[in-house]
Amino acid sequence: MVTLPDNQWGPATEGESENVLGVLAGFVTIGAVIGLGALLAQWRILDVDGQKTLVRLSFFVASPALVVTVLADTDVSQIFSANLIASIGSVVVAASIWVLLARLVWRRTVGDIVIGAFGSAYVNAGNLGLPIAAYALGNASLIVPMLLTQMLILQPAGLMALDLATSKVSDLSRRAWLWYMLSRPFRNPLTVGSLVGLLLSVTGIEIPSLIGDPLQLVANMAVPGMLLAYGVSLRLGPRPAAGAESLPVATVVALKVIVQPLVAFLIARYAVGLAPADVFAVTVIAALPTAQNVFTVAVRYNTGVVLARDTIFLTTVLAVPALIVIAALLT
Repeated sequence: MVTLPDNQWGPATEGESENVLGVLAGFVTIGAVIGLGALLAQWRILDVDGQKTLVRLSFFVASPALVVTVLADTDVSQIFSANLIASIGSVVVAASIWVLLARLVWRRTVGDIVIGAFGSAYVNAGNLGLPIAAYALGNASLIVPMLLTQMLILQPAGLMALDLATSKVSDLSRRAWLWYMLSRPFRNPLTVGSLVGLLLSVTGIEIPSLIGDPLQLVANMAVPGMLLAYGVSLRLGPRPAAGAESLPVATVVALKVIVQPLVAFLIARYAVGLAPADVFAVTVIAALPTAQNVFTVAVRYNTGVVLARDTIFLTTVLAVPALIVIAALLT
C-alpha cells in the first residue's frame, strides 16, 4: 500500500512509476475495447441494432450481476468513513450545478437533465476506479465511498426520475400513484442489484459457488458489452462534441473534470480534515472520467444519447492530464 510521510502531500515516490503505468494501462485497456467496437461497426459486424442489443444485455443482465458481485465483496464499514462526506459532496455540487443550468438556462428535458447530471458526477468507479485505487493509490477500498454514493444514491434517484418521465401515470388514482412511486425503483435491475449486493455485504452472506460462479461469468460481460456498444456509437454516430450539443457537453465536461475533483479536495482538506493520503485519494477518484454505463442508461431510455457519448469520450481523454496535474499539485 502506498503511504505518505506525515509532513508531505501526495504518495510516496517508491514505486511511483509502476503506479503511473498501472493507471495508464487501465486507460489503454478501455481504449482498446472501445476501438474494437468502432472497428466492428466499420466492418459491419455490428450495426445500430447490434449496439442496442449489447446495451439491453448490459443494462438488464450483466450490469446488475456486476453490481451484486462488486458490492457483495465490499467492506461496507467504508460507507461510514469521512471519505464518504467528500464523495457525496462532490457528487451533489457537480450534479446540482448542471441541473440548475439545464433547467433554468437551457430548458432541457428531464431525460437530458438526468443524463447530464450523471455525466457531471458519475465517475468510472468500476473498471477504472478499482484498478486505479489498487495500483495507484495502494488500497482498492478507497473507491468504496464513491462507489456506494453512486450505486445507492445517485443512480437510484436518476433512474427513478427517468422511469417517471418515460411512464404514463396521469390516469392512476392517488393510491395507485403512491404505490407506483414507491415500487418503481425496485423494478429497475440496477437498483435491485445494488440492494442485493449491499444486503450480502452487510449480512456477510457468501454466495454459494453454484450460484456465484455463473453470476460472475455473466457479470464479466458488463464492461466489455458497454465498451463495445460505445465504440459502435463513436463510429456510427455524429462526430463527438459537434453541433448544437457543444455548449452543454463542454459544461458537463468542465463540471466533471474540474469542479467535481476541486469540490472533493476542498471538502476533504478543509471541511472534514482528512489526512493528506486520503485527500489525494478522494481528489483522484473524483477526477476519474464519466462511467460508460451512463451511455448505457441513455440508450436504454432513448434520451441524452449524444450528450452521454460525448461526455464520456472527452472526460476519458482529459482524465489523464487532469490526474497528472492533481498529482503534481498534491505531491
